[in-house]
Amino acid sequence: MLQIKNLSVSMDGKTLLTDISMDVADGARHLLGGHNGSGKSTLAAAIAGAPEYHIDAGKIIFDGRDITDENTTTRALMGIFLGAQNVPEIPGLTVLSFLKHSLAAHTHFQTGRELSMGDFLMRLEDARQRLAIPKDWLNRGVNVGFSGGERKRLMLLRLWMTAPRLAILDEPDSGADAETQKLIADTIADMRDTTFLFISHQQKFTSMVEPTDTTTLSHGRIMEK
Repeated sequence: MLQIKNLSVSMDGKTLLTDISMDVADGARHLLGGHNGSGKSTLAAAIAGAPEYHIDAGKIIFDGRDITDENTTTRALMGIFLGAQNVPEIPGLTVLSFLKHSLAAHTHFQTGRELSMGDFLMRLEDARQRLAIPKDWLNRGVNVGFSGGERKRLMLLRLWMTAPRLAILDEPDSGADAETQKLIADTIADMRDTTFLFISHQQKFTSMVEPTDTTTLSHGRIMEK
């Protein structure tokens, strides 16, 4: 599903990752570990195409296609999802509108067809009930006034709706209570058609997810096993 080949990444002239090579198998629940500042979030963002990071060397291959030079939007539409630690508030844009436009873009890119409102509402209701999300959340601004745990549930809602090929989750358990952490772990287990690359420092959460593979970073490099 994902191949990282000799990847080196910098920001503002400072090298953050050096010669990273790793594979994430199709259907894996791959844990990216390491101490704070080891480069985990940088690698997650670089895979997703965050423009502030510069790729100095190496390649990113997604589903057999070289995406090293693709922009963030194209990578997202191809099926790469990033659940970041810190998500912005978007006043004036409701959760409902955000999800509708996001799913419409994915549908058109992947199938060439327009998204029908009936299909959207059916998928939304299914995801909302799975995640026990109140209906009134849908009419609120994206992440505006939501707690940390509630923002994690909104992330899961977007994850269910877009059903990506690869989901990169950067510390999804951070700021989430025990119930939400279990919901995240259950969601990862239930989404069998999605490959997961996740970052976590919590052994209890990691045990719930039961990773199939682990890669550990230290000072911007992969630690040898």
